[in-house]
Amino acid sequence: MTTPKTPTLRGTTVLLVDDQPIIGEAVRRMLAGEEGITFHYCKDAPAALEMAAAIGPTVILQDLVMPEIEGLELVKLFRADERFREVPIIVLSTKEEAAVKAEAFALGANDYIVKLPDRLELIARVRHHSRGYVALLERNEAFAALQASQQVLANDLATAAQYVRSLLPPPQQIDTVAADWRFIPSADLGGDAFGYHKLDDTTVAVYLLDVCGHGVGAALLSVSALNAIRSEALPNTDFHDPGSVLAALNKAFPMERQNDMFFTIWYGVYNTATRRIRWAGGGHPPAVLLAGDETEKPTMLDSDGPLIGAVDGLEFDSREASVPAGSRLFVYSDGAFEISRPDGSMWSFDEFLTTLTARPNGQESRMDALVTAVRKISERDDFNDDFSMVELVLG
Repeated sequence: MTTPKTPTLRGTTVLLVDDQPIIGEAVRRMLAGEEGITFHYCKDAPAALEMAAAIGPTVILQDLVMPEIEGLELVKLFRADERFREVPIIVLSTKEEAAVKAEAFALGANDYIVKLPDRLELIARVRHHSRGYVALLERNEAFAALQASQQVLANDLATAAQYVRSLLPPPQQIDTVAADWRFIPSADLGGDAFGYHKLDDTTVAVYLLDVCGHGVGAALLSVSALNAIRSEALPNTDFHDPGSVLAALNKAFPMERQNDMFFTIWYGVYNTATRRIRWAGGGHPPAVLLAGDETEKPTMLDSDGPLIGAVDGLEFDSREASVPAGSRLFVYSDGAFEISRPDGSMWSFDEFLTTLTARPNGQESRMDALVTAVRKISERDDFNDDFSMVELVLG
């Protein structure tokens, strides 16, 4: 099948299909000299589709009475062909007949003219229908370009999400600490990143950060901060002191050098020998410590530190607490609890906490039970923001 020639978007290309050359010449003279109008004439109806494919008309004029293909049948052929389904068709008839006119419109004709009309009327109708068709083509081209751009962006985000995931540590046993996590990036990809590693023989660091905004830029900042922590590449920083780490991050990543992006973070250090944990937070939700026997209410490891990168020269306080044997520590981003219901209401933090600390059924982990609950509450499988959570079982 021949692909139709793409119409010149600033011009009007007219195809007249009529078995009478005298009509063809009359229409040619009517349109002659009109700026932006190109005229083509087809005497043989069976060749009309082939000619249309070659010239790319923006409007088709066609007779209703022709010897080889009846005019209404030709309308059907044009409309049945995907290449010409939207091209405007103006039917030319020798007389005004309501029934014929109704049938022509039912088959897909756009206009009906008793031939030959006044020259000004013909030109006006040709330009009117051509402009509408050209506008449709331009809209379709713009939509196709938008779709292509969106697909490129989606591919970039998917690649970025895959890269972020590749940097996350595997679930593992670190001495007496069992570490696991769940990471579900949003469609727009937020700026979540997290990790955990040994600082020395008796201490384990755990951290989770969340960059403001979405997209590749947010992901790149989160990766840069993650690498600085994981490689302990912040100068003059005691990585056993959470407050010192956050102060160093605040100095290293000022928002004016990060396209006005900042981030929140929770950073903790657990000592397996003393069973104590130290932590500091910068604008981040509190971590949740759930005692091993689960007889006590969960402890909120909160802090009042400011956002990272917003203001230079800030200090961050470290806090400390004892950890009962077998306790579970949950560190998470706000995407885990800032959930919107279909009616627009928000899931409360208390409801999130109740769901997280409830004993799951069967073999399902608390994190998986939480993901299931969030999807049920929001009535959707995807997330508006990254869902990130780290769970440490502190043996």
